[in-house]
Amino acid sequence: MTVAENKNIAWFCLQSQPKHEHIAAAHLKQMDAVEVFLPRIRFKRATRQGAIWTTEALFTGYFFARFHWYNSLRQIQGARGVRSVVHFGERWPTIPDVVIEDLRRVFGTTELHTIPTDFAPGDDVQITDGAMRGLHAVVLHVMPGRKRIAVLMEFIGRQTTIVLPADFIVREGEKRAEIL
Repeated sequence: MTVAENKNIAWFCLQSQPKHEHIAAAHLKQMDAVEVFLPRIRFKRATRQGAIWTTEALFTGYFFARFHWYNSLRQIQGARGVRSVVHFGERWPTIPDVVIEDLRRVFGTTELHTIPTDFAPGDDVQITDGAMRGLHAVVLHVMPGRKRIAVLMEFIGRQTTIVLPADFIVREGEKRAEIL
């Protein structure tokens, strides 16, 4: 490959169809001369059934692929799950290699980063299970040996301390966790 041809190989940001990042990435990984990077996070989220582990793309609706722009653009855009390669009119921005390398250092070979569920005194939390489900509280102290947490909450007009299993709480507003 000549230097000019190699210059057209770069990382691009791709937009997937809604909630199809993993499908689009899987299809592109099967193509020759295409490298794919889909950083994902795993974290606990509050649901009606209690706290559950959830895995999502770090950048919802987007992932990265490295390919030869001139030779592969149409094939990439037509891949199952891909909505488009991000571009602005006739400008097709590339992602610097150093950005992908930095992300890979954080996410490792599995492309997955698990957000720890450790709690500390002062953390705002939401109760996700039991009779107090849906109420908000503040962590007072953690009892790691028994995997229980003492929280302070306002209940019927006064502050009350209760002890809950660690599985019964998530950080307040933890719809998407921050990792960087």
